[in-house]
Amino acid sequence: MQLQALIDPLKEITRETGELILSYYKSGDFEALQKDDNTPVTTVDIAASELLTHRLLHLTPGTPVLSEEAIQPWKKRRHWRRYWLVDPLDGTQEFIAGSGDFAVSIALVEDGVPTLGMIGWPTMGSLYYAYQGGGAFKEAEGYIQPLRVRMLADPEHGPITVALSRRQPESRVLSRLGTDRPVTILYTGSCALKSALVAEGKADVFLRIGPTGEWDTGAAQVLVQEAGGVLLDEHFQPLSYNLTQHVGNPNFIVLGDPKVNWPGVFPRPSKNDL
Repeated sequence: MQLQALIDPLKEITRETGELILSYYKSGDFEALQKDDNTPVTTVDIAASELLTHRLLHLTPGTPVLSEEAIQPWKKRRHWRRYWLVDPLDGTQEFIAGSGDFAVSIALVEDGVPTLGMIGWPTMGSLYYAYQGGGAFKEAEGYIQPLRVRMLADPEHGPITVALSRRQPESRVLSRLGTDRPVTILYTGSCALKSALVAEGKADVFLRIGPTGEWDTGAAQVLVQEAGGVLLDEHFQPLSYNLTQHVGNPNFIVLGDPKVNWPGVFPRPSKNDL
């Protein structure tokens, strides 16, 4: 099935998963647990993962699914050329806290490269999506609009908006700034949503410091790239997908306007910073 032909059925799957999540969110009938790595997980994450896996396997029989909540062993994954990479509930802490800033994130990865991505924001009723060579879009309230990263009037010295998490100390990111240009902070929840804000032109950059998984960046990478930006590691090198047994990401950065000297804004960290 061609990438474009997957968009409409994937919208239905994303909305269905979002409705499931919202039903738990509104009722409060869920249990919060801790994973082995001390990160939070809820019964909602697991239910959403099961629904997504079932629906995606039905949509594309023979294409496996790698979910944050159901990681397949490396001896099996290493042979995958094409697979779905999903975070059924990106922003579990925000879900538990009741902020509404959580998302459903789905990517199709082919030969180690994300080629299609969709991010659903259930509480806002919004969908962000893109596929390789097809552009990036946002659908909300029945309207579809193309997305482009924001072009700054003064790329060299003008103010920038930095997307940050409410759940992490802002000093971890702002201390990395190598410029005295004015900075505005835009707070929101999940990694996927902060990346979407860059693709949408509401933020100019998002630097993530700390542990994440490949499912946190797969869909976002396609969305940002098709909107004219890039998603790279903090050394400004491409991320990799399913190349080793480990599914963790390095620190990464999402960049808008390509005319900005981003390595000057966020210099590569020294060994003392790592």
